[in-house]
Amino acid sequence: MATAVAAAVLVLVPSIWRHARHAVTIAHEGAHGLAALVTGRRLAGIRLHSDTSGLTVSAGRPTGPGMVLTSAAGYTGPGLLGLGAAALLAAGYAVGLLWALLGLLALLLVQIRNWYGLWSVLVTAALVFAATWWLPAQGQAAFAHLVTWFLLLAAPKTVLELQAKRRRRSGAPDSDADQLARLTRLPGLLWVGVFLLVDGGALLLGGRWLLG
Repeated sequence: MATAVAAAVLVLVPSIWRHARHAVTIAHEGAHGLAALVTGRRLAGIRLHSDTSGLTVSAGRPTGPGMVLTSAAGYTGPGLLGLGAAALLAAGYAVGLLWALLGLLALLLVQIRNWYGLWSVLVTAALVFAATWWLPAQGQAAFAHLVTWFLLLAAPKTVLELQAKRRRRSGAPDSDADQLARLTRLPGLLWVGVFLLVDGGALLLGGRWLLG
């Protein structure tokens, strides 16, 4: 429970969230990239920016299921990653989770195409590596739980931030939800609801496993 409270502080305190949100952006853009590869698109690169925004560029058909899945993966990716992490922790694989995260960060690193993105991924990987290498077993487990709770709690918050941005600007043409609206002819608000449903479900199920 202590790690859940600590993760909530990371997400809810604005001055901390501004920095912690970069980790969510890494998961968000990584999910776009993974979905692009899985659906047969060619991944051209990923950029991460200091304002916690990011951009994943892939080549392929501009419409169709592959593009829809690639666009939908960003806001659902962090929550689903958190759910997978919770499943590993529930099975007793805390250290395995940390090494898996390092592996994912290493794969992401080769797709980064700007200096800030390189710095952001390297710093994140260094933190995970330090926890894996120097913390005792109990500390590694606590860190793994903190990361998992953070992903589960942060994912729906970013969706709420997306909708707040859309509301202020009467829609955000470049947002994933509005791109999906153009691809599917379904309202952007509906896609925001889908994101929130997936991330909220991941939080409820993952939280149940962690507190189990």
